[in-house]
Amino acid sequence: MSIKLINIGFGNIVSANRIIAIVSPESAPIKRTIQEARDRGMLIDATYGRRTRAVIITDSGHTILSAVQPETVAQRFINKEDLTDEG
Repeated sequence: MSIKLINIGFGNIVSANRIIAIVSPESAPIKRTIQEARDRGMLIDATYGRRTRAVIITDSGHTILSAVQPETVAQRFINKEDLTDEG
Protein backbone atom coordinates (compact mmCIF):
# COMPACT_ATOMS: atom_id res chain seq x y z
CA MET A 1 0.00 0.00 0.00
CA SER A 2 1.51 3.29 -1.09
CA ILE A 3 1.09 6.54 0.80
CA LYS A 4 -1.09 9.04 -1.05
CA LEU A 5 -1.00 12.65 0.11
CA ILE A 6 -3.63 15.34 -0.48
CA ASN A 7 -3.00 19.09 -0.31
CA ILE A 8 -5.70 20.67 1.87
CA GLY A 9 -4.52 24.25 1.39
CA PHE A 10 -1.63 26.52 2.37
CA GLY A 11 0.91 23.72 1.92
CA ASN A 12 -0.80 21.44 4.44
CA ILE A 13 -0.93 17.80 3.42
CA VAL A 14 -3.01 14.90 4.73
CA SER A 15 -2.68 11.17 4.09
CA ALA A 16 -5.48 10.25 1.67
CA ASN A 17 -5.55 6.70 3.00
CA ARG A 18 -6.73 7.94 6.42
CA ILE A 19 -9.62 10.15 5.25
CA ILE A 20 -13.13 8.92 6.05
CA ALA A 21 -15.18 12.00 5.13
CA ILE A 22 -14.86 15.51 3.72
CA VAL A 23 -17.87 17.60 4.78
CA SER A 24 -19.10 21.17 4.97
CA PRO A 25 -18.98 22.79 8.45
CA GLU A 26 -22.44 24.39 8.19
CA SER A 27 -24.66 21.82 9.91
CA ALA A 28 -25.20 21.58 13.67
CA PRO A 29 -23.96 17.95 13.91
CA ILE A 30 -20.67 18.88 12.24
CA LYS A 31 -20.29 21.90 14.52
CA ARG A 32 -20.77 19.54 17.50
CA THR A 33 -18.20 17.16 16.02
CA ILE A 34 -15.71 20.02 15.75
CA GLN A 35 -16.34 21.10 19.36
CA GLU A 36 -16.02 17.52 20.65
CA ALA A 37 -12.72 17.09 18.77
CA ARG A 38 -11.47 20.39 20.24
CA ASP A 39 -12.39 19.21 23.76
CA ARG A 40 -10.59 15.87 23.22
CA GLY A 41 -7.51 17.55 21.75
CA MET A 42 -8.05 15.84 18.39
CA LEU A 43 -8.73 18.98 16.31
CA ILE A 44 -6.20 20.16 13.74
CA ASP A 45 -6.86 23.69 12.47
CA ALA A 46 -5.22 24.15 9.06
CA THR A 47 -7.19 27.26 8.11
CA TYR A 48 -4.47 29.82 8.93
CA GLY A 49 -7.13 32.07 10.46
CA ARG A 50 -9.42 31.96 7.47
CA ARG A 51 -13.01 30.77 7.33
CA THR A 52 -13.46 27.00 7.68
CA ARG A 53 -14.92 25.62 4.47
CA ALA A 54 -14.19 21.90 4.79
CA VAL A 55 -14.01 19.50 7.70
CA ILE A 56 -11.96 16.36 7.14
CA ILE A 57 -12.61 13.40 9.42
CA THR A 58 -9.94 10.70 9.66
CA ASP A 59 -9.99 7.09 10.77
CA SER A 60 -7.77 7.96 13.73
CA GLY A 61 -10.48 10.19 15.19
CA HIS A 62 -8.78 13.45 14.23
CA THR A 63 -10.86 16.27 12.79
CA ILE A 64 -9.06 18.62 10.41
CA LEU A 65 -10.33 22.08 9.46
CA SER A 66 -9.45 23.43 6.02
CA ALA A 67 -10.07 26.77 4.29
CA VAL A 68 -10.50 24.98 0.95
CA GLN A 69 -13.95 23.99 -0.36
CA PRO A 70 -14.94 20.33 0.20
CA GLU A 71 -15.42 19.90 -3.56
CA THR A 72 -11.87 21.09 -4.21
CA VAL A 73 -10.40 18.68 -1.65
CA ALA A 74 -12.50 15.84 -3.08
CA GLN A 75 -11.38 16.68 -6.62
CA ARG A 76 -7.74 16.59 -5.52
CA PHE A 77 -8.45 13.24 -3.88
CA ILE A 78 -10.01 11.87 -7.10
CA ASN A 79 -7.24 13.26 -9.33
CA LYS A 80 -4.59 11.74 -7.07
CA GLU A 81 -6.24 8.30 -7.33
CA ASP A 82 -6.46 8.58 -11.14
CA LEU A 83 -2.74 9.38 -11.37
CA THR A 84 -1.90 6.48 -9.08
CA ASP A 85 -3.96 4.02 -11.14
CA GLU A 86 -2.22 5.09 -14.37
CA GLY A 87 1.27 4.72 -13.13
